[in-house]
Amino acid sequence: MSVQNKKAPKLDPENTIAFMGVEGANADLACRQKYPYMHTLACPSFEDVFQAVVDKQAALGLIPIENSQAGRVAEIHQLLPKINLHIVGEHFQHIEHHLMAPKGATLETIKDVYSHPQALMQCRGSLRELKVTTHTYSNTAAAAADIAQWNDPSKAAVASALAGELYGLVNLKAHIEDSKDNLTVFVAIAREPVDPDPLKEKVLTTLLFTVRNIPAALYKSLGGFATNGVNIIKLESYIPGGRKQTSAQFFLTFEGHPSDRMPQLALEELGFFCKKVSVLGVYPADPERYK
Repeated sequence: MSVQNKKAPKLDPENTIAFMGVEGANADLACRQKYPYMHTLACPSFEDVFQAVVDKQAALGLIPIENSQAGRVAEIHQLLPKINLHIVGEHFQHIEHHLMAPKGATLETIKDVYSHPQALMQCRGSLRELKVTTHTYSNTAAAAADIAQWNDPSKAAVASALAGELYGLVNLKAHIEDSKDNLTVFVAIAREPVDPDPLKEKVLTTLLFTVRNIPAALYKSLGGFATNGVNIIKLESYIPGGRKQTSAQFFLTFEGHPSDRMPQLALEELGFFCKKVSVLGVYPADPERYK
């Protein structure tokens, strides 16, 4: 499938979505698939993605929160509470890796392969069969860009099809990932919240909470979700960086709108056993979640 580059010399901020990485990265591809009508803005770090939205350089940001192979993106849990932004959507991105090389290269000429460590790990079996030497890189798309610049038929990159197209590479071997269920979950962030209608679509609510320092506080705080039939789909604990405290903070996502009766009762019970509860977003679920 051909994907055209939507970059413009001067981007309209209200029609721009920011991501972490460089052009052609999987996050860039996710932006283009989730919001095909928007321009994409590459940022060097997650902090820069958040700041681009805060500074109105972009209307939205798209950030990964977990991967089916690599696990959660822990850095995001530290950043979300610090910045006054809201989760307004989610996107399930199937990660596909391709062996990209300069024109004229073949599987027989390739000796060295460059990519992000996670991409190399996720293609380990395929790369072992090719008997190549692997080299780690900061980003899959950055590796593709340098492979194009080097123009050496003995070197290739593991990258997305979009990166290959943007940097003029040929696809020597498609879908070299060892597992076909490689999936990254992204969330979209914005300056203003949204209020989806649970009667028209599946709704998720994500929040952060800190339990009180009492015995069985977590067990008691979550009891209301069980007794009221509210399905928790994500629960993670973490310790905020640089802070000494006796109780962990928790990142929780459940199905439902907080204004609905059953979630409302569950949240009331949660609040009774918590020091603090902060809602990060109420947003539509990606239909892919329920396929």
